[in-house]
Amino acid sequence: MTSKLRVVIADDERPARSFLAATLRTFPDVHLIGEAENGTEAVRLIEEQRPDLAFLDLQMPELDGIGVVRLLKKNRMPLIAFVTAYDQYAVRAFELNAVDYLLKPVESIRLRETLDRAQERLEQKELLASVDRVKAAVDEYESSAPQKLDRIPVRRRDEIILVPVHEIASMVAEGELLHIRTIQNEKHTIGYRLRDLLTRMNPNQFVRLGRGTIVNVDVIRRIVPLPGGTYTVLLNNNQEFKVSRIQSRIIRDRLLRL
Repeated sequence: MTSKLRVVIADDERPARSFLAATLRTFPDVHLIGEAENGTEAVRLIEEQRPDLAFLDLQMPELDGIGVVRLLKKNRMPLIAFVTAYDQYAVRAFELNAVDYLLKPVESIRLRETLDRAQERLEQKELLASVDRVKAAVDEYESSAPQKLDRIPVRRRDEIILVPVHEIASMVAEGELLHIRTIQNEKHTIGYRLRDLLTRMNPNQFVRLGRGTIVNVDVIRRIVPLPGGTYTVLLNNNQEFKVSRIQSRIIRDRLLRL
């Protein structure tokens, strides 16, 4: 006898969450083990309960369904089904990468298909392949429909810290990691590509100093000319960066002309 599918749901809208929960409870082969009303709760719930399948609302404030996937530890990632009002970019990204999604309002027949597909993948031990597909779908979605960021979620042990973008002083790329320093000199590290993050940030607020470094324009305290037409930039939090030759021209045109 096949064991029940252990499921969690995350949606900040109570009516939508209650409707999905009630529908799931009509299926005898499903065990709803938890509900989350925001992304931060979803990460904690998933990592504590280790469900087989998580239904994540794509649009949640502060930390959305995409953010949840970004923050989940790979060895704690269940099968993922995104729930969303129609979003052409999301639908395209999820279809391209064979990731399941449900459009609101969720229909019982379509939900049954998702549950059957999840059970089949578990029986065929396709969890790792599914995790890779979800990651690819997330990358595809964010590159095709970048949304401006107000906060960046950062994991610190078992906590999730929301760092306001306007409080970021600098970001420096190192391989697959991105080191963030705030105006208050707090240090954070996330796994994210700098070029992808830049497309979601206010281009008037940040300036690139080199291939792997950007700084907050409002935090620049001094710009010191160097021989050869380059510069050193000193920030209010006492960070100091050398500016590449190419970016020095951009700094000159953007910041040093009246």
